[in-house]
Order: sequence, then C-alpha cells, then structure tokens
Amino acid sequence: MQTSNLEKSGTYTLGDRTVKRLGYGAMQLAGKGVFGPPKDRAEAVAVLREAIESGVDHIDTSDFYGPHVTNQIIKEALHPYKDDLVIVTKVGAVRGEDASWNPAFSKEALTQAIHDNLRNLGLDVIEVVNLRSMHGTYGPEEGSLEEPLSVLADLQRQGLIKHIGLSNVTSKQVADGRKITDIVCVQNLYNLAHRADDPLIEELAAAGTPYVPFFPLGGFSPLQSSTLSDVAAKLGATPMQVALAWLLQRAPNILLIPGTSSRAHLRENLAVADITLSAETVAELEGIGSAKPE
Repeated sequence: MQTSNLEKSGTYTLGDRTVKRLGYGAMQLAGKGVFGPPKDRAEAVAVLREAIESGVDHIDTSDFYGPHVTNQIIKEALHPYKDDLVIVTKVGAVRGEDASWNPAFSKEALTQAIHDNLRNLGLDVIEVVNLRSMHGTYGPEEGSLEEPLSVLADLQRQGLIKHIGLSNVTSKQVADGRKITDIVCVQNLYNLAHRADDPLIEELAAAGTPYVPFFPLGGFSPLQSSTLSDVAAKLGATPMQVALAWLLQRAPNILLIPGTSSRAHLRENLAVADITLSAETVAELEGIGSAKPE
C-alpha cells in the first residue's frame, strides 16, 4: 500500500493536542444524502483503517451523520483508538425521518447528543465538540449561541467534553463564544470560489486557533470549475487535489478534513501533502474567486 508522507502537510495545535494538518472527514461514510447505512460497509471500515495506517491522526465526524451510522463505523473500524488519534464531533442538529436537518439546541437535545456520541464512538470523553449554528442553513447568520454554548460548557465542566469549537459561524459569534468558553477551532464553508471568511481566518491565525474548511469544491460555477480543471491538468493532478493543496498553502492554521468512502480516493486526498503550488499557480487559482459565468 502506498502512503503519503503526511508530515509534509505540517502540524497545528487543536485544543491541547498537536495534529497533522491533513485529516479525514467521516461524513461520506453514511448513505446517500448522509442518511442511512453505506452501500459498502466493509469498504467504509477499510477506508478508516487505511487512513490511520497512512498517518491520519484527526477524524471529523458527527452522530447526526446517518444518524449514528458514521460513529458506529468508526468504532467498529478503529476502537480501541490509538493514543494519538483526535476525534472531533459536531452537535446542534438532528435528522428527521425524511432526512431533513433540524435544529437541536435545547439542553435536553444537546445533552442527548453528547451521550449518543460517547456511546456510539465508545468514548468516556470527547476530545472536541463543535456546536453547529443553525441560524443559517446554507451559511453563517448572526444570532445568539449563548444558550446552547452554555449547555456544552456545563457538560465540559462535568468532564464529558475536553474542548469546544464552533461551526457555520460569524466572527462576532466566535468572539461572543470566547466569553463563555475557550473556542479551539472554527469549521465553516470556505474554498477558492467562496472566500468570505478570509478576514476570519486571519483573526483566528493571530489567536492560534485552527480553521477547518468544508466543501473544498462546493458552489463552483461551471467557469470556475473549468479553470480549476485546466490548472489541475497542467500539474498532472485532480481538481480536488489542487483545491486542497491551495487550502494547505492558504494559511498555516487551516486543517483539512477531506472525506471519501473509497480507498482509492483516500490515497488521492492524502497525496496532497506532496503537492507544492508555485506562486504563479497560486495567483492563477486565486483568480477563480472573481471568475463569473459567461
């Protein structure tokens, strides 16, 4: 089995742990629409095991993926966990029977979510829990997170959570959150074509806080996708690899969590650690953000 040298991606502090900047996102281990069981559970287990064997030490998941499915697969594949493995989960939503995503911010819902994560992952304490704001469905929107964040802070004091992060949030929500508890990471939509969080990334970098972008190819226009594909072809890489490589070079506090349910695709993602983009290529890629459909 060929593995990437993930040390080349560098490391960064997450909570009180040091992790490689290239991790793994478990969302795609569930079924279609992140709902129900995967088509091939054995392959999902194999993907996780190969990721860890390849040096991945940071897995991002949530018990509302499935729901419960991805965490149960992680436990099956990797428990008992290696000492250096950091598992980050997310709360703040529940799935409806129609696969809808619904807010779950009450004390009872959040407490239940933490206990579900602990049980399905086979843990006594969760390393990092991200509170996913549901004020905006497709992007951050202002709104108070004081009540749900205070619930998580209380569960943290009880010893069920080590660290707390935020997801789908604004700069103000991060600042307000820090008045309640330490915020050890922020997870938002960000990629070459969607760079509204540029100022937030810099703010977090100054504070030594990781920024975790999701959907590295999400929301690209046809023209933007075509430009990225052209750059990738010149480099002998896939568009996803180039998009991930750009994110790695964008800022030192960016942690990547590309997900896949395929071992072949996993190897492509991990090979990103070996890609270095020239200044000329970076400039060409960053023009994608302003590209408009013809």
